[in-house]
Amino acid sequence: MQVETTERAAREIIELCIVVPQECDGWRLDHFLKRRIGRLSRTRIQSILRTQIFFSDGRSVRPAASVHAGETILLRRPAPIEPEVPRHFQILYEDASVLVIDKPAGLPMHTTAKFWRNTLTALLRERYPNESMEVAHRIDRETSGVLVIARGHEVASFLTRAFARRAVEKTYLALVKGHPPDEGRIDRPLKLLDSPSHVMMGTAPDGLTAVTRYRVVRRFAAHTLCEAHPESGRQHQIRVHFQSIGHPIVGDKLYGASEALFMRACDEGVTPELLTLFDDLPRHALHAHRLTFPHPKTKQPLTVESPLPVDLVDYIERLAPHA
Repeated sequence: MQVETTERAAREIIELCIVVPQECDGWRLDHFLKRRIGRLSRTRIQSILRTQIFFSDGRSVRPAASVHAGETILLRRPAPIEPEVPRHFQILYEDASVLVIDKPAGLPMHTTAKFWRNTLTALLRERYPNESMEVAHRIDRETSGVLVIARGHEVASFLTRAFARRAVEKTYLALVKGHPPDEGRIDRPLKLLDSPSHVMMGTAPDGLTAVTRYRVVRRFAAHTLCEAHPESGRQHQIRVHFQSIGHPIVGDKLYGASEALFMRACDEGVTPELLTLFDDLPRHALHAHRLTFPHPKTKQPLTVESPLPVDLVDYIERLAPHA
């Protein structure tokens, strides 16, 4: 990705490079963009095609033009006016190989249609301009907690393999609705659903294997604080798994409220009316509490922990106690 500034532009023009994957070889350009960008109306797609899309080889842009696997399509558009997000993070552990941070809730990991500068990767470029910092794994924008960043490509490759072979132990704290059993193992395959938001996951027999172990930490009158251990790393896994057993995570807009309300929040922001429908919590109550991973140099297990953040502690303290 490149950022290009013009004196005449009131906002920066950003250039995104979209590489066509093998499975989209031969698709119509407008169909490919609908799949790649998502949540865009047909009218919006046509407008983007006329003003913002360019083929890297200079050929003419038409809705019916075929795209080819491996080619690059350029999207040039004004940088978005971004919502306010936390632009700070606490360092939990640091050495020459890794940086482990406490990511605040609300800070997105990577560039999206809505966020450009207000992302973790952008902050890392700003704070470490002379280093190659690569995020080793992902947690959702509204999830807070422990996140590992590799210092250099070799370390990133090592950590990626460690996550892939499940040599990393992840522990989350989740405040859920209702009272699940004292402990359990949720073994339900997950897949991306064909739904309006294009981000909603769901349980399905033909999905990818997904297992989450959990145990109850503390009970309240209508809520339970659980410790969750995902044995696999599927998108939204803990959130979907708790929802699938009838105990969605507090404040979860997508899996605790509804997809329609989630999309409204994306478009309008969390209004006071919507906040009441999201359990009066601006973000979902999921926190990456502890991470144990093999150190890239010593190969010995390294455990880093983050306590529950203040917003969740305050919310929990207001809950009615368990009878």
